[in-house]
Amino acid sequence: MGTIVFKEQIKRRNPKVPDSLIYEKLGRRTLYYKGYKDVLAGRKTPEEIMGCSDIQGAVVAALLGYLYTNINRKAYLLTTNEVGLLMPNLGRTANDIAIFDRNTITELHGKYFKIPPKVVIEFDIKVDVEEYAAGDQDYIWDKTDKLLAFGVERVIWITTTARKVFVAARNEPWITQTWSDDVTVLEGCTLNLAELLKEEGIAF
Repeated sequence: MGTIVFKEQIKRRNPKVPDSLIYEKLGRRTLYYKGYKDVLAGRKTPEEIMGCSDIQGAVVAALLGYLYTNINRKAYLLTTNEVGLLMPNLGRTANDIAIFDRNTITELHGKYFKIPPKVVIEFDIKVDVEEYAAGDQDYIWDKTDKLLAFGVERVIWITTTARKVFVAARNEPWITQTWSDDVTVLEGCTLNLAELLKEEGIAF
């Protein structure tokens, strides 16, 4: 009579991803920082994947300086540093720059904003896009759609590799421009990124 040997089945599960590696949530999608798998595997530290590059840091700083002096700061509140938006039924996002109408803000509470900014400006892509069939492009469209549905009037994406500016506004055609084109940020505030970086002496 043969001997039957029972082998214990070992379930292989992906290690639990800590909440600290979540960048944002869009609808039912939970999106992690790009490179989070390297952190789980011990190849990188969380700090290595969460920080921005020297190029991104320089471009964002130049743009913030420009906006600070070229928008009406009595009418608009300029915010930065991965500004959090809590959007009911749409998710929660982190945004590089968000410009709010001061009339919509009564006071600050130390939590995510629950009101839509007028303008959101994003630099490159900081999330792992494995959830999206078409990768980066699908992610940009999804996040843009949800921001506009939440009430944001204009979403601007700036890419530092392709040097393109993607602009989406409600009830207007979405367009892709170059860094050398004039881009409307707000009424009375137009950005030409190529000229701005030249004036700031930023080259790469």
